Amino acid sequence: MVLEGNPEVGSPRTSDLRHPGSQGSCVLSSPGEDAQPGEEPIKYGELIVLGYNGCLASGDKGRRRSRLALSRRPHANGVKPDVMHHISTPLVSKALSNRGQHSISYTLSRSHSVIVEYTHDSDTDMFQIGRSTENMIDFVVTDTSPGGGAAEGPSAQSTISRYACRILCDRRPPYTARIYAAGFDASSNIFLGERAAKWRTPDGLMDGLTTNGVLVMHPAGGFSEDSAPGVWREISVCGNVYTLRDSRSAQQRGKLVENESNVLQDGSLIDLCGATLLWRTPAGLLRAPTLKQLEAQRQEANAARPQCPVGLSTLAFPSPARGRTAPDKQQPWVYVRCGHVHGYHGWGCRRERGPQERECPLCRLVGPYVPLWLGQEAGLCLDPGPPSHAFAPCGHVCSEKTARYWAQTPLPHGTHAFHAACPFCGAWLTGEHGCVRLIFQGPLD
Repeated sequence: MVLEGNPEVGSPRTSDLRHPGSQGSCVLSSPGEDAQPGEEPIKYGELIVLGYNGCLASGDKGRRRSRLALSRRPHANGVKPDVMHHISTPLVSKALSNRGQHSISYTLSRSHSVIVEYTHDSDTDMFQIGRSTENMIDFVVTDTSPGGGAAEGPSAQSTISRYACRILCDRRPPYTARIYAAGFDASSNIFLGERAAKWRTPDGLMDGLTTNGVLVMHPAGGFSEDSAPGVWREISVCGNVYTLRDSRSAQQRGKLVENESNVLQDGSLIDLCGATLLWRTPAGLLRAPTLKQLEAQRQEANAARPQCPVGLSTLAFPSPARGRTAPDKQQPWVYVRCGHVHGYHGWGCRRERGPQERECPLCRLVGPYVPLWLGQEAGLCLDPGPPSHAFAPCGHVCSEKTARYWAQTPLPHGTHAFHAACPFCGAWLTGEHGCVRLIFQGPLD
């Protein structure tokens, strides 16, 4: 067995110099080196998991939660490429497996591997995301099933990698965040086996993709009232951008997209093949509605005393504190094909078309009849507009621009498919537009 100690050492390109590692846990409230006691830590941004509407069904606990803020660490923990080794057998990689030395091992064949060692980078902070609950994972993410909630039980096999991806944040302004596929394991290593897609770049360096891939979509026009969905791309282990593979786990990579980067923008979506995360910047969150504003909108809507146009009962959106339990007597319901809002009633059933299919008594359109629930995850909203639209068929309510944006945004599903989904519960959207304008009946004079 031969270990060549420095056959190809050069100056890695800029994207590789920003290639991170991970040590320790995510810092949510500890101030950075330059912060004064009592000051808020510098926040790089927040990650929001789509489909949970503000909180996991079992509650947000520690590193397993629906939303996580990434803040500046007390001490930098980033790493960057240092030395490349060619070895005659993958077994020699064990000689480099120690917790103080980060490395990426590219297995080219049974008799040939390339190992890239990494060294400490004092200018960056690293945060790791994955399914594993080990300490090196800062944000533990589980599969989200359509309709909201996590896939549970022994039969629910996860498609999210234990060490799915890592985000590198510059410790100095403008605190740029970059995403890379794969995360370092408990031995501070990343292993790309024989079957993983990998290749040598034109400048002599190595790169590769993970089994199910890490996909990223940057919105056009930022995450604001003028936003439009962007194009889904795949991010490599070294942070380069590629077009999508023919299928999620195909060994043939897509084409390099040279004019795009792995820098996260406000509203960037990160798909881990089982869960999709939204990245919000501090500046973007300042433009988003607050929980106080959402509560004020709920109270304002209830103060208008909307009525059921048939039963004439007064309707009211329930308090978020009550959670999404069984609808109460004042819960507003909607016919999602036409948008007419009623109180609950038992007539108009079309059992031949399914238990939720009802005929609207006002316009006679037949379609799903569901309770309305306010969207409570403010970070998913594009603007603080009034709750005027509902997603079909789940009935989550938000502003018009928020509803139309998410209804136009295809989210990855499985190895080939894309579906628009409600960002609050993950239910696949149906109908011509995926959402409907709500038509309320005011109180009689």
